Parts: sequence; structure tokens; C-alpha cells
Amino acid sequence: MQHRQLGADGPKISAIGIGAMSFSDFYGATTAAASHEILHAALDEGVTHIDTADVYGGGGSETVIGAFLAKQGSRKHSLFSIATKAGIATCKDSGKRYFDNSPAYLQNAVDASLRRLGLDHIDLFYVHRRDADTPIEEVTDTLAQIVKTGKIGGFGFSEIAPTTLHRAAAVHPIAAVQSEYSLSVRSPELGLLQATQKLGTAMVAFSPVGRSLLTDRPHSFEAVQSMPWMAQNPRFNAENLAANIAATNAFRRLAADKSTSAAALAIAWLLHKAPHVIPIPGTRSVTHFREHCAGARLTLSAEEMHAIEALLPLGWAHGDRYSDAQWVGPEKYC
Repeated sequence: MQHRQLGADGPKISAIGIGAMSFSDFYGATTAAASHEILHAALDEGVTHIDTADVYGGGGSETVIGAFLAKQGSRKHSLFSIATKAGIATCKDSGKRYFDNSPAYLQNAVDASLRRLGLDHIDLFYVHRRDADTPIEEVTDTLAQIVKTGKIGGFGFSEIAPTTLHRAAAVHPIAAVQSEYSLSVRSPELGLLQATQKLGTAMVAFSPVGRSLLTDRPHSFEAVQSMPWMAQNPRFNAENLAANIAATNAFRRLAADKSTSAAALAIAWLLHKAPHVIPIPGTRSVTHFREHCAGARLTLSAEEMHAIEALLPLGWAHGDRYSDAQWVGPEKYC
């Protein structure tokens, strides 16, 4: 497994990580045992980075990871570089979701994540969603103070704009920015990819296989109906999903011609875009996980990169990547 650096001063980690949203029931029912099988496979493959969040399964994803680590004895502190996220809160009375980046909230969130993970240190801590009422400089200073406690190694932000990143980096080095990035979501190339590279910030790409569109087994419309979040996503309504599957068929054929899977080819494409990009695909299947790992072993020439982008050019996808409700929180910058 090749390695990449998690920020200018961060640790060397595997070039791909595990997106542990799939350790909750977000994409369908799963079990702790199934998630632990993926973590065992990660050890075999040399994958050393796990990305989770306190809202995945209401803390369930962190708890599953913590239970696996607890079985590893003294090795649990050295097997993986762990990243988690916080900042999405829920009102107890109304059940309404809101964002909280206050010092008290983030400090309490770090402590709660450490308890669920069974650790005394988190390698990377993200603000999951920016609270627009709190200046980013103040949030960055809060995180810098938590670094001084030794509870987190570095910090980053999820789904922020390049201008916001520059403001934060003026206060403290930012280890990573997390954003959706794949052949189906190219918006980071309009500023965020360049800003992270300039600042020495890792660009952590979630949903790198397009929420299944860039795999050999894209979700059917019937399967999507059992996934509440996906069922509301514009790219997966009946009309757009059919068009997106048709649009990606040539990509699947290209992968087959190269004797690899579509998922592996999509991962390889991302890794060849820039040396600071770190994809974090998620899955409930060990077979699919090993396909992701195979992508880190592929070498693509410039001609092959051009061929892939000719099949799936900028703007090919049908439907927005988020619904109006899902767009609440991520910063738009293009």
C-alpha cells in the first residue's frame, strides 16, 4: 500500500482510508461483526486510516471501531490513524438539527468520541459542519487549544470553501479538508484542490466511487428506496439514476478491458489527480473493500487519465449532488 501525508506536519497514512459511515445503517443494515471483518481486511491490505463521525449511527460507528480496537490489546494505539468529526447537533425539544462550533460543544464532543473509541488521543478531528454564526478564526483557535491538551493531533474542516480555508490557515495549520470528490463530483477542482495543495493540507475525498455510480454494481432504484438519505438525493431519483447508470456503462467497460473493477479505476483516477488527495471509500462488503484497495495499486498514464475523463467529462452527471435540504451546511463556492 502506498502512503500519503495527512497534512504538512501530520503522520504518513495509507493512500486510501475507510469511510466508516458504512459502519452505521446509513446505506443499509449492517452489523458490528461485518464492520470488524472490514477492519481485519484493512490490516491485511495495509490500510491505516479510518474516518468516522459522532453522528454516524448516533455514535454507533465510533463504538464499533472502539470495540474492535479493544480486542487488539496494546496494539490498539498503533494500528490505525483515527479521524472523527463533530459539530452537528440536535435540539432535544424539537429534534431539529443545527450546527454548534462553540468551545464547550467541541471540547465535550472530543471527550465523548474518545470514550466511544476507547482512546486517549484522536489523530485528526474535523468540524463536521461550519456554524456560520461563529467566525472561522474563532473556531480554529478553539481547535488549536484542544491540540495543546494532547487529545487531538491535528484538525480540519468538512465541506468548506477555499476562502474559508485560507482564513482558518492564517490562524493555525489545517491538516485536512474533507469534501466529496470523484469523477461524478469535480467541484473541488474549482479552487479547493488548489488551495489545499498550496497550504500543505490533505484533500480527503469522501464518496470517491460516486455513491455506487462508479462501481460495477450501482444501486438500483428499488434498493435506493430503502436508504432514506439516498432516496431524497436528486441523482438517485428514477429518471436521473437511469441516466447516470447509462452514462457510466462505458466507464465500467473500460475498467473491464483493463482487467480491473470500476471502483478500483475510480479510486486510481483520484489518486493520480494530485499527491495530497486521500480517498476514503466506505462499504459494508469485504469484497468491495478489496476492490478499493486494488485502486491504490493501479498506475495510470496521462493517456489513460485523458481516456477516463473523455468518457466521463466535467458535468456528465444528471441531477444535483444534494437536495435543497441536504445542501444545508456545506459551503458553496462555485
